[in-house]
Amino acid sequence: MGSSPRQPRHGDKLNSGFFEEFLERLLEDRDRSGLSEMIREIDALMITVEPGHARDYVAELSLMTPYHYLVTLESAQHHTHVLRIDLESPDILVREVRNPELRGVFRSLNEVYPIGSLKPNSRYMGEILRVTDLDAVVRSQQAREIRFFSPEQLASMELPTNLAVSKPSPYTHNIVCYWERPEQQLRIYQLGESRILADIQSGYEYAKEQQARLGIDRLILPIDHLATRVYSQNREVAILEYLSLSSYYYWGSFDIADQNSSTNVTKSLHCAQESRSPAKVFTAANHPYFVNHLLQLPSPTEQFVRNYGPRLHHFALAVRDGMTAGQANIDYVVRAIEHSGKDFLLDVVGSREEGLKQIFSSASEHSSLIIEYVQRFDGFEGFFTRDNVAELTEAAGADRELRALDTPRRG
Repeated sequence: MGSSPRQPRHGDKLNSGFFEEFLERLLEDRDRSGLSEMIREIDALMITVEPGHARDYVAELSLMTPYHYLVTLESAQHHTHVLRIDLESPDILVREVRNPELRGVFRSLNEVYPIGSLKPNSRYMGEILRVTDLDAVVRSQQAREIRFFSPEQLASMELPTNLAVSKPSPYTHNIVCYWERPEQQLRIYQLGESRILADIQSGYEYAKEQQARLGIDRLILPIDHLATRVYSQNREVAILEYLSLSSYYYWGSFDIADQNSSTNVTKSLHCAQESRSPAKVFTAANHPYFVNHLLQLPSPTEQFVRNYGPRLHHFALAVRDGMTAGQANIDYVVRAIEHSGKDFLLDVVGSREEGLKQIFSSASEHSSLIIEYVQRFDGFEGFFTRDNVAELTEAAGADRELRALDTPRRG
């Protein structure tokens, strides 16, 4: 393992003196305390959906990703559906509220935002990170003023009892969970009763049959990165906070001036392959919303955060490099999924000459999350090109829900 502050830097976005000073100090302190070594890869991602939406969302993910339905953890107020590829990639936990009247902290994070409030139970919750010594990690983080839910609070929220769960971030509204698991040990979530639900299983099986029939089952690879959108003023602190909570390092930032935003990447110190532990990307506007009328620049990122709240915007899946039926695999995958009824926000952008091609799906009606596909050609390293990310950002800003909300009303 290398020294956290000494990783290569990429990009052209200028950071403040505060960021550069505390980036080095925080990572040096993290290394010195042993946290960089004790905190390992992302073991699971947690998503919550509206009551009655889990079957369709599990089927949607089963078609559009390599994930398989494993089991449902049934508790008094929730169904938690466990999706898995294998132990070399993170699980996805799809948490379904059973009672639409149930209220709690995660719902409250949606309710103050105009579009977020329309689907109060639909959001990305956060990640579960594997650690080698849970007690030591929690004690060390508490000494750094990180706050955790108590065991009693976890029980009342019906989260797995073998987790330590941070309070939601004021910058991203996400949680970070830790659990102690030897690397070769199975992932076991201590929550409720384990069942295979017939409706979930049937939806999953149909989606996988469709995926195989379309010929895309061997082309879609595990999650490549997770992209969170935050307010402009919280860009630097959101990055520094996540580096303090994880063993990730700062890969770099790119300024996307014509979309008035920047894209900021962090990567796992322990896992060279993103399929093992996805990169964490933070996108923020370069300027707050209230100066837009002076600058006359687009502001799709700030617009998203003001309407949905700080949250995960999309997760990206890699597509196997190569050609199928005379076209790049990503083009083949997208056309196949379009024929199955799923929309995309734009055409595939990029080229072999540029090194990669990318595309955004429309947002899921079940989770509000977008899926991105990315194909890298000939070992291209990186997450985007400047032209690609500008087009993707612009397309996301043209989302029909955002446009509808901002249409002037008469009367």
